[in-house]
Amino acid sequence: MSNSLFSPNLRCEPYWWQAGPRPTDEAQDLPNAVDVLVVGSGYTGLHAALRTARAGLSTLVVDADALGAGCSSRNGGQVSTSVKGDYLALAGKYGPEQATAMLGEGVEALNFLETFIHDEAIECDWHRSGHFSGAHNPAAYDATAKRLSNLPKELGIQWHMVSASDQRSEIGSDRYFGGVVYPNNGALQPALYHNELLARVQSAGAQTIGHCRVDAIDKSGSGFVVRTSLGKVRAAKVAVATNGYTGPVTAWQRRRIIPIGSYIIATEQVDESTAREIAPTGRTMTDSRRLVFYYRMHERRMIFGGRVALSETDPLVSAPRLHTAMSEIFPQLSATPIEYSWLGFVGYTFDTLPHIGEENGVHYAMGYCGSGISLSSYLGSIMGSQISGETDRRSAFMDLKFPTRPLYSGTPWFLKPSILYYKFRDQLNF
Repeated sequence: MSNSLFSPNLRCEPYWWQAGPRPTDEAQDLPNAVDVLVVGSGYTGLHAALRTARAGLSTLVVDADALGAGCSSRNGGQVSTSVKGDYLALAGKYGPEQATAMLGEGVEALNFLETFIHDEAIECDWHRSGHFSGAHNPAAYDATAKRLSNLPKELGIQWHMVSASDQRSEIGSDRYFGGVVYPNNGALQPALYHNELLARVQSAGAQTIGHCRVDAIDKSGSGFVVRTSLGKVRAAKVAVATNGYTGPVTAWQRRRIIPIGSYIIATEQVDESTAREIAPTGRTMTDSRRLVFYYRMHERRMIFGGRVALSETDPLVSAPRLHTAMSEIFPQLSATPIEYSWLGFVGYTFDTLPHIGEENGVHYAMGYCGSGISLSSYLGSIMGSQISGETDRRSAFMDLKFPTRPLYSGTPWFLKPSILYYKFRDQLNF
């Protein structure tokens, strides 16, 4: 890539951090004991903490990095019903009732997020933008229409197909063979949402400490002793909310989470006419390829993300690859410089479903498979309710078997051959 495609103002950090910078840590002493200790300060952990703190439980949130420095402030800001999987496939494995409950929970999570933002007066540029997904070949268009037509009507998931001849009304590209619109999907500014959520947690009385690495979680009587880089804390209950950043301290969860790097660039601002041409309806966008790209215009910048490396790498290395992919879809952006480039880790699972539960007394919620803004908020809140004793709040993703694989310990050695295989299939358009 020519150096001219990097802006003179290039920053290797999330674009969202300009308006929503990471909180500055203030020196704090660890409490000797708390009712609840939450490991991880993203959406999941903060929603759990908000629930327990408002229930009157002394609550501590710790994070190995700055508060919210993971994917909760690094994602693309696209908000969907989140749950992956075809209804017929889910029904064949879990039964029609459970499959409907799972997909319905994705709808409920989206509505939960909107209600929460409204009720808490959170300023994060939330809006029901709608979403367009392009079909990368004619077979994908037909398969999408067939899959969606099988959805139970009671789910209320709205969608409509857009033909190739009409897709310019949705996206300024001729790359696709039509696609589908989900009019109820939304968008927000992820770092602002995190900062506002963090403020609500702190106002509720919870203590939040960044740069406090958890080194061990040891059972002690009916509770735990949690050893951190800043000292020890006794906790009656512990919740793990680390998703794609799950480490060896919680080995059981780590064996079930696949950390996958996702890379994003933000271009310099383009003129109004180009921005309107690319996103005439202001929707978020993606496509049907297995190695998916996701993108949206935000304040006349293209935010473009995807999986473009066989192993995690420098954002300066991934940036040219993303720019090439972006230019294939939008030739009108081929000379637009990159101003921001960054990456983060999403947490995938072997069954591509999120999981919430309790293992050896430790609560957890994780595994959002790359589309977790609404689900992480929703399941985090349910986890907090369970810890607080509100057992009437349950999830369709509780009590599911949380699968792993033999010899897997958290390092996804199988990603390289898998990515090469899917890349080959995408290039052959099948």
